[in-house]
Amino acid sequence: MLAPSTQPDHNQVPIFSHQAERPSDQTVDADEVAHFELLSQRWWEPNGPMAALFKLNPTRIAYIRDQITAANTPNSVGSRPFKGLTLLDVGCGGGLLSEPMARLGATVTGIDAAKLNIEVAAEHARGMALNVDYRCQSLEEVAASSAQYDIVLAMEVLEHVADRTAFIRMISSCVTPGGALFFSTLNRTLKAFAVAIVGAEYILNWIPRGTHDWHKFTNPSLLVESLINNGIDTVDLTGVRYLPIRDRWLLTRDLSVNYMIHARKPIITTKD
Repeated sequence: MLAPSTQPDHNQVPIFSHQAERPSDQTVDADEVAHFELLSQRWWEPNGPMAALFKLNPTRIAYIRDQITAANTPNSVGSRPFKGLTLLDVGCGGGLLSEPMARLGATVTGIDAAKLNIEVAAEHARGMALNVDYRCQSLEEVAASSAQYDIVLAMEVLEHVADRTAFIRMISSCVTPGGALFFSTLNRTLKAFAVAIVGAEYILNWIPRGTHDWHKFTNPSLLVESLINNGIDTVDLTGVRYLPIRDRWLLTRDLSVNYMIHARKPIITTKD
């Protein structure tokens, strides 16, 4: 991600002093969990280490809303177009996406492997008088429960998982037939390495160093193929780029760095 932010204070001691419980499975990377736990108390600082997500959030929210609204018209109307829909926010962090989804009317479940993130998210939601079901769970636990949701989000998560193949298989199983699946992630290109890691982390200090590992980035064609292999059809694929002059993120045809995918699980009908 590429929006300017102030460098985090790595010496800040988290409010929660107990050791977080870290679920262990094929998808959870303990080092990634530990990295984000260090930042857990600063999720809601607009100019803190999550500033890039604050800048990106309006674009992500609008993309999800517009894609769902277009698919569900004429039922998706008014200020709460997601009313009656269940939504799973995988890797929800402090709730930056979960809360807007709840305001759009969805019944939201947010999961994260970092307990400190969940505690921060739950506390903030209470302060906003929002009802979000936050759980310190791994994706494997949700998939094993056979729970399915109308909308499933994995936004800025795929590049942090331990096993991409297992993650895509499990998250696909969590989508109800006819439901939507959204990804936002980074392409595995030299340009993405130069922009998202060298530039953003080491030269400009826009995001904390060590946030990204280029080897975990995913080519869009590979992600689309993996979704097909798990019974999920891609509906839309769009690039996302940061425009410094306007200090905002915009949708683009350029997929070389950041991109988002809207996919759907088909409804399988049987012939009598």
